Amino acid sequence: MALAQEKVYTVEDIEALPEGVRAELIDGQMFYMATPSRKHQGLVIAISGMLFAYLNQNKGKCAVYPAPFSVYLNEDNRTYLEPDITVVCDRDKLDDKGCHGAPDFVAEILSPSSRSRDCLLKLIRYREAGVREYWIVDPERETVMVYDFAENKVGSYTFRDKVRVNLFPGLEIDFAGMDLN
Repeated sequence: MALAQEKVYTVEDIEALPEGVRAELIDGQMFYMATPSRKHQGLVIAISGMLFAYLNQNKGKCAVYPAPFSVYLNEDNRTYLEPDITVVCDRDKLDDKGCHGAPDFVAEILSPSSRSRDCLLKLIRYREAGVREYWIVDPERETVMVYDFAENKVGSYTFRDKVRVNLFPGLEIDFAGMDLN
């Protein structure tokens, strides 16, 4: 839910929120974040776990961060995001606060309150910022949209599929094998 646009919000406004209140900024507009559902969190844990296991097994230099994890996408102080799953391969972008600049991989698990923001606003911002791969996972429709910005490709999958992570050779996320009930 977006706040009434009385002013242009900045990262300082996010940092001033009471503890436990989560919000994101997109071009100075603040959006409160609802508490995620159990299925939403199950997807975050399952996908993050598979990414972590792959990177650990392959001695990858990338790091996986499930939400809440701060992404300062632009240097303008007016865009601050907390993707559901973030993968960063350039460790120079990381500090104790989060990631400064574009992560390499982002996955957003849709919820009723975030659907339009994740499917439109964030899609555009992530592409413009240089995110290499963006997934939109829809637990309600049981679909996965994969935007491979690095290769200019889009794929559409269902929860019956194994979905290839284009960034990492040989890694597939097996949605059919997930117990989400």
